[in-house]
Amino acid sequence: MTTKRTLMGSAVGFGLAAGLATAAIAQDTTTLTIATVNNGDMIRMQGLTDNFTEQHPDIELEWVTLEENVLRQRVTQDIATSGGQFDVMTIGVYEVPIWAEQGWLTPLDNLPESYNADDLLPAVRGALSQDGQLYAAPFYGESAMVMYRTDLAEEAGVTIPDQPTWAEIRTAAEAMTDEENGVYGICLRGKPGWGENMALIGAMANSYGARWFDMDWQAQFDSPEWNEVLTDYLDLMTNYGPPGAAANGFNENLSLFQQGKCGMWIDATVAASFVTDPEDSQVADSVGFAQFPNKEGVDNRGNWLWIWTLAVPAGTDASEAAQEFVAWATSQEYTQLVAEEEGWRAAPPGTRTSLYENQEYLDAAPFAQMTLDSMNAVDTSAPAEGEIPYTGAQYVAIPEFQGIGTAVGQSFSAALAGQMDAEQALQSAQQITQREIDRAGYGEN
Repeated sequence: MTTKRTLMGSAVGFGLAAGLATAAIAQDTTTLTIATVNNGDMIRMQGLTDNFTEQHPDIELEWVTLEENVLRQRVTQDIATSGGQFDVMTIGVYEVPIWAEQGWLTPLDNLPESYNADDLLPAVRGALSQDGQLYAAPFYGESAMVMYRTDLAEEAGVTIPDQPTWAEIRTAAEAMTDEENGVYGICLRGKPGWGENMALIGAMANSYGARWFDMDWQAQFDSPEWNEVLTDYLDLMTNYGPPGAAANGFNENLSLFQQGKCGMWIDATVAASFVTDPEDSQVADSVGFAQFPNKEGVDNRGNWLWIWTLAVPAGTDASEAAQEFVAWATSQEYTQLVAEEEGWRAAPPGTRTSLYENQEYLDAAPFAQMTLDSMNAVDTSAPAEGEIPYTGAQYVAIPEFQGIGTAVGQSFSAALAGQMDAEQALQSAQQITQREIDRAGYGEN
């Protein structure tokens, strides 16, 4: 009887100890909530995170994957109100300096030595730093370029030069349009948003010699240059673009191009790896590349620069674990992992010098040099031809631009949908922009 009680007591004691150990393990587990965008590179990253969790069994990952416009709205609202919903945020190069100055981001001062921040492209590292301190880590960087069907261009008897003008693009779009077979000469972003249609139209404006503001912070949508930009954009999309284009953003146009329905697609350089992927793209073996167009006589090719980054909000209580994840996802080792799993062509582009010194990557990615050249050509201190009081690229680097750009994008998208004409859309853009910029006090002495 005594023995039985002793054994039972031992069992109870062992069970209690095991329960306490389990509780301790559970207590030591950190869960990171990561907000990210639903594009191909980020989806690929999620599929490879077993590599991270195997190395960090004490860290669990929860994903909130959102469409681009929704992501921006959610993370901006959360960080501005100290909501604390996310431990890692996917944000762009536009937000990083603004949010860092507000004290909303944790400086990335806990990255391992093996991270090798000196390998980051100088322009990229500089754009994501303040006073020499990195506030976000680049997942991939991009400029913009023309992707086109070489077979359709040959059949149509047109040549797309390495440095095309918008007039040459229009000629090619007309020649390659074959609506009877469901092929449209050109696909461009139409979905409203400062980072959707206004990324494309903003870059297009720079390439036409237009600008958002003059030196007195007066909006310039009533200028001849902006009238030409929007008129030509609407002409291209109305005559040679796919139906329903006002709802098409990056992902929608990517799908159309991969299905062989676009003669040309002018968009982010990061798309190149997806349109040349034989597993997903029906036209992978017949894709050519050219630089972003300019208007003849304008020495500017769009000045598009974008970096999707991973940042740690200042309000998280899991900063150390969050920085460990950020370091993993933006490291040279992650690039190697992608190459091993999916080939060098799929490696995240536009962030590290070593990638463009890797002959395996250069051999696998025919678009690599053009991507690098396009990014290196960007001057964010002077994105427009005329004198301007702002910096940026396809965006204006002021906090108010997120709201202004989205409102203008809605007007331009409405014009594409036939709800107003170009003149009305430009008048709306002028009024919206000037009202908001005056309200914010720009241009006041």
